[in-house]
Amino acid sequence: MNKYTVTNPATGASGASFALATDAEVTDAIGAADRAHSEFSRGTSVTERAALMQRVADLHTERREHLAELIVREMGKPVEQALGEVDFSADIYSYYATHGEAFLADEPIELLGGEGSAFIRSASLGVLLGIMPWNFPYYQVARFAGPNLVLGNTILLKHASQCPESAAAIETIFADAGFPAGAYQNLYASSAQISDIIIPDPRVCGVSLTGSEGAGAAVAEVAGRNLKKVVLELGGSDPFILLSTDDLEEAVDAAVAARIDNSGQSCNAAKRFIVIDALFDAFVASFTAKMTGNVPGDPLSPETTLGPLSSVGAAEGLEEQLQRAEAQGATVAARGSRTGAFFSPTVLTDVSPQSDAYREEFFGPVAAVYRVANEAEAVQVANDIPYGLGSYLFTTDPEQALRVADQIDAGMVFINGSLLDGAELPFGGVKRSGFGRELGRFGIAEFANKKLIRILK
Repeated sequence: MNKYTVTNPATGASGASFALATDAEVTDAIGAADRAHSEFSRGTSVTERAALMQRVADLHTERREHLAELIVREMGKPVEQALGEVDFSADIYSYYATHGEAFLADEPIELLGGEGSAFIRSASLGVLLGIMPWNFPYYQVARFAGPNLVLGNTILLKHASQCPESAAAIETIFADAGFPAGAYQNLYASSAQISDIIIPDPRVCGVSLTGSEGAGAAVAEVAGRNLKKVVLELGGSDPFILLSTDDLEEAVDAAVAARIDNSGQSCNAAKRFIVIDALFDAFVASFTAKMTGNVPGDPLSPETTLGPLSSVGAAEGLEEQLQRAEAQGATVAARGSRTGAFFSPTVLTDVSPQSDAYREEFFGPVAAVYRVANEAEAVQVANDIPYGLGSYLFTTDPEQALRVADQIDAGMVFINGSLLDGAELPFGGVKRSGFGRELGRFGIAEFANKKLIRILK
């Protein structure tokens, strides 16, 4: 039975299927990646690899309409957002093409005594495995593959089973850009092949996974047994804290945008809205009206802001979460409906700390709004979850902004704005949201050998 199959969540229509790789094909791919590291990566300069990466960026731009159409069909992303994802991915590749040489420059060390000199030289490790999710099929790959190929590592990429066509399209782009055979390979691999063949292979030096908490724990366990470096970006239930504003509607617009982007299926989307008592009632009224104004529609229409969820199964799971939340005492301020994979926006209030919903992640257009009396309570509610990916803070007080930012247990804090991600901004979390960083200058250092070179004379 084929595991990698396209099923359009908007229509239910089945598309292309792709056979799983055999064990022999997986082993051959590891060998090709290892040879590419030895022959290509060590035989080229950062400047040469950066030039190839710029070509990868250019090809994403040239093929943006085709690439966008693939993921609309595979996971239901509204087409304008799909085009935006392709463009952002191109920006990431271009960013590392432009800045890679500076990021990887030798770092001199001032000696405390003795003659000679010392410096740190960034070197590649070798073959890396990337395990990527369906919600951002191009962006997730770009932030892993872009910096690492410029550094000189080679890539085995296991994409989500529902994104086989976009996965193949990415591999084609790297080949067409001039990267040699083995440098970047798409693998239609199984979970068993990952745990039993790829990670234990001594030629594989590290693993990066973006996905669920369970998948991250499983991969980290195998990697740990085999002493392999791991970067994990897992779930999130990011707080949106509103303490003060001189424009409530602007804050509400930012809140809605932060919740419904990618049809609510973003790890770092705002999911819990923590509002100071004086603004709570007005916020809930405006937020609910604007959330429900986003009606699920045809993802191929440029006017659509909210498409289907990634699958009928995902929509059914979200529906079950909501039913449990209501049974455990939550108030439904605005009730969404489900038709197939389409799910209307839903707003919850009165979510009790004793309920499952208080600490669960809702992966879809569902928002929970909390009333708090003061800054201290806002921070307490924000941190009272197992996750720590991103966070959003709105206040007119600059001192309060930095004071609260320091207290939030998260890898990222965005103040007075949402959807502010950038290629230059490090991305990652703490607690059960994972560890390690992607993007920015830190993203190119995660799988680098920071090699000390000490010269006496």
